[in-house]
Amino acid sequence: MSRCLISKPDVQGFIERCMVAVGTQPHHARSLAEVLVEGDHRGHYSHGLNRMDMYVKDVQSGICAKDGEPVVEKESAATALVEGKNLLGPVVGNFCMNLAIKKAKEVGIGWVVARGSNHYGIAGYYALQALKENMIGMSFTNTSPLVVPTRGKECTLGTNPISVAAPANDGDSFVLDMATSAVALGKVELYERRGDPIPEGWGCDANGKLSTDPKKVLSGGGLVPIGGSEATGGYKGYGLGMMVEVFCGILAGAQYSNHVRTWKVTDRIANLGQCFVAINPENFAPGFSDRMSDLLSIHRGMEPADPNVPVLTAGDPERMNMKRCDDMGGIPYHINVVNYMNDCAKNIGVSPLLPCDNLISN
Repeated sequence: MSRCLISKPDVQGFIERCMVAVGTQPHHARSLAEVLVEGDHRGHYSHGLNRMDMYVKDVQSGICAKDGEPVVEKESAATALVEGKNLLGPVVGNFCMNLAIKKAKEVGIGWVVARGSNHYGIAGYYALQALKENMIGMSFTNTSPLVVPTRGKECTLGTNPISVAAPANDGDSFVLDMATSAVALGKVELYERRGDPIPEGWGCDANGKLSTDPKKVLSGGGLVPIGGSEATGGYKGYGLGMMVEVFCGILAGAQYSNHVRTWKVTDRIANLGQCFVAINPENFAPGFSDRMSDLLSIHRGMEPADPNVPVLTAGDPERMNMKRCDDMGGIPYHINVVNYMNDCAKNIGVSPLLPCDNLISN
């Protein structure tokens, strides 16, 4: 499989140029590019460069606002309701997480919800911002209905991701970043783009039956909750997806469930609901980071079932991917993704990301 090795600055600059070319404010374009590149750097390719064309089309069509800034509509010492003004999701997300951290510094916790937002990239990007302040960070968002609930056939919930980041000693951390569906839709799209079948248990067809054909999942079917079928605990993922909806669409007064527009159908604004939380451990029992380090060590240091496959904690796979990228000097992208985005750039008058002479085998 051929991949292009591209440096982080080159990818970020390319995304920024594409967004500015369709009228995005430069600092908004930068916010988006940083989130997408961070997604790829951490190994979440479904939420990185692979998504750029969607943001370009949203701004180009006018369904996503190019100008303005988010506004605080209501707040208390620890909480806030933000109107995202239909701006790019990362612009809204950064505004809200910064506000949550500010409140946590002042009163120990900040809980901020937003309405009028758009797709914001990986949820973990925002939770990670709290780590820089030695705080616990959490981030949630609803999405277009892509998930079929347990016993159902219709998509009524989004992939509704959950991210929780908690600091340990010496820069170590626990970083959970997961969809409440069995997999993110972007991963199914990547398999479809490559012409490969998806693993069993990722999605179902239009009749609610599990399928390994990505085309059936993307055309009339849907994703299934974490756990898969009811017999294997899918109702737990279904419940978690509903919980995210409570924190986001319901609490913020945004769209929710099947009231959110269909994925990639831009007949109306998205009006997504999102939730950002920062918690200062200093307001609780002393020694939080010490206990976190011990908790991580207990699991990383245990004897694995397979001697060749060590036990990891949330965030470890991403750290491993980032180190691999850093050692190589860039991020390895599938050649098809690069070619697709180069075609997108060409259509808006932006020079290609790569001349495609820097290929590696993987």
